[in-house]
Amino acid sequence: MDALVLTGLALLAAFTLGGAQEPAVNTGTLLDEMADLDRLARWPAPPYRTIQFSSYDRRSTTPEAPGWFSNADGFGGEPIPGFLKVLREPGDEKDGLYSVADVRGPGAIVRGWSAGMGGKLRVTLDPDGEGGGLLIWDGKADDFLCRRSSTLLKEAGLVLDDLDAFRQEDADYLPIPFARGLKVTYEGPLNALHFYHLQVRLYPEGTHVRSFDRSRDLKEFEGKLRAAIAGLSRPSAGTEGEKVALEGTIEPGKSWVWTRPTPGPGAVRELKLRLESEPLDAALRGCLLRIAFDGSQRPQVEAPVGDFFASGPVVNPFIGLPFTVAADGGMTCRFVMPFARSVRLEIVNHTQASVRLSGSVLLGTWAWDDRSLYFRAKWRADHDLAAGVGVIDLPYLVALGRGVFVGCAAMIVNPSGAPMAAGNWWGEGDEKLLVDGETVPSTFGTGSEDYFNYSWSRPDLFSHPYCGQPLDSGPDTSGYVSNHRFQIMDAIPFERSLAFHMELWTHNPTPGLSYARIAYHYARPDAVDDHRALMPSDLKIPALPKREPRALGAASGARFYIAQECRPEATAGRLENALEPLATQLRVVRWAAVKGARMKLRLPIEKDGRAPIKLVAVHRPGGAVVRAFLDGQPVRFAGRAETVALRSAHAVRVLNVHLAPVEVKAGTHELALECVEEGVVGLDYIWVGRY
Repeated sequence: MDALVLTGLALLAAFTLGGAQEPAVNTGTLLDEMADLDRLARWPAPPYRTIQFSSYDRRSTTPEAPGWFSNADGFGGEPIPGFLKVLREPGDEKDGLYSVADVRGPGAIVRGWSAGMGGKLRVTLDPDGEGGGLLIWDGKADDFLCRRSSTLLKEAGLVLDDLDAFRQEDADYLPIPFARGLKVTYEGPLNALHFYHLQVRLYPEGTHVRSFDRSRDLKEFEGKLRAAIAGLSRPSAGTEGEKVALEGTIEPGKSWVWTRPTPGPGAVRELKLRLESEPLDAALRGCLLRIAFDGSQRPQVEAPVGDFFASGPVVNPFIGLPFTVAADGGMTCRFVMPFARSVRLEIVNHTQASVRLSGSVLLGTWAWDDRSLYFRAKWRADHDLAAGVGVIDLPYLVALGRGVFVGCAAMIVNPSGAPMAAGNWWGEGDEKLLVDGETVPSTFGTGSEDYFNYSWSRPDLFSHPYCGQPLDSGPDTSGYVSNHRFQIMDAIPFERSLAFHMELWTHNPTPGLSYARIAYHYARPDAVDDHRALMPSDLKIPALPKREPRALGAASGARFYIAQECRPEATAGRLENALEPLATQLRVVRWAAVKGARMKLRLPIEKDGRAPIKLVAVHRPGGAVVRAFLDGQPVRFAGRAETVALRSAHAVRVLNVHLAPVEVKAGTHELALECVEEGVVGLDYIWVGRY
């Protein structure tokens, strides 16, 4: 990565401006790009390259060199500080000073991310080599990387309902262009957290870029700010073009085909699909979507229908810029798919049941030329992995030719028995992107969740224009998980080749892990990739096995008590031992809770002390609201809440419910849940943490 301290001219020698001066790049033009999906389907003009500066372990260099899987980064104490270089060693009561980014030539910051970086960043545009330049930031590092848009918009006096247009989970996408260079330094103690990503576009020398002016740009481009917010928060393909209805019934083993030869070029501007079948999850994974442009016998799109829309197994609603999945099962793709002569859409039913299909295609015009690119989306899955028996690089995409990488999604089945993410985490590994024959990645990440714009292996569900985690069945990050990230501002063009791998690195050995993923990219008609045609055996959703709770990670030293073995009884309402495929025991104590009634369980405590008690409980639509009692005395939940809602918005989840620690004596105690609002309670097990 240190090799990235190069001039834009040297790094972009393969690019040419192609004659006439391109329009100026400025804050306004970059804001125009934020919700513009059309531009991804053409080779960029002016061309650019995207690189990433990050805190990855500097012992990692090339794939066959020692240290490739080194993972000491971001906590301090790294063998090599996670920066470009040390500018000032710490000492004499001064913190160290480190180079984060040093770029010569025109470009733009297009994404920042951090997991809570300490210290401060100093960001200078167009440095002159004498310590001068345009200083646009001298303050908290985390504020610049994660939330610069909030700070800068407030400073400009703009009150905008920006929703999540710019700040998306732990990343910020407010663009910062520069004309002649960029210098970013970090000052702080090395033992402070310093996980960071800074993604930068590099334009060829001679590209006319107007540098960001903190005192005027946001006010000057207020209209474009508002347009970007509207486009990102309310995505739409518009209504122009021919809308064609799609419908049919697909019997097991049969195909449904829709095709449209045209007298000239065109583009699919929106694709909507909805499947109906029983069971629906089998149809979404078992029905294979193939889209071929201009008569290609090797479809440019091949993926299970549900996974194509980045939702993962079953229907997991979210709203993103290129995709939306609705709670009623309607799925929308807004990635633009141009073609010169024809488009063919096929769905093959590899399930055992008939499937009802409905939807539509919006066909629009397209001026096909030598900059036009085909849309490509290729899915693959590795089932029954022996995760944790060493680290491996999982390929997402290897492509040869000219194209643009625009994002991916991962669908994980993580059969871990540890109840907390610190112990069952599947995503310790880093993303690595090699562009145009690189041997050292120009994008080297710091953890799988960091790539997907969140931090600390959180199980939270979230949805933003460019990223989301619509599925995490639990407990914590075990079970079924789906993550996605769409690289729109931070798209990665490649002239000759691209190789994208993500490390699979679990906290603990986890046999039977399944890792499916889909990569989205655009490429010229003569490009090739490493996709293998999918087989029916690929199109399965592995069932979760029975998982015995394990005292690992944050649950080290814990004691576990299966709910059914705690002699449950209820004062009213039906109580049963019921099937629950997402639970670690595959069954739960299910209580149809009646307001005012209590479910009681016997909880053995082994020693005196202040005990942290956790419930692993089912959350579902229609779940009950409960309060807790220990030996008849009320116990608050984490955050001092008196009640907890065992509810989820749309799907079943199995989550940890943390009670506030209580003083107990060794012996058997009565733990009771009292129904405050009627609904269903499902209890998997109870665990008592170390104390």
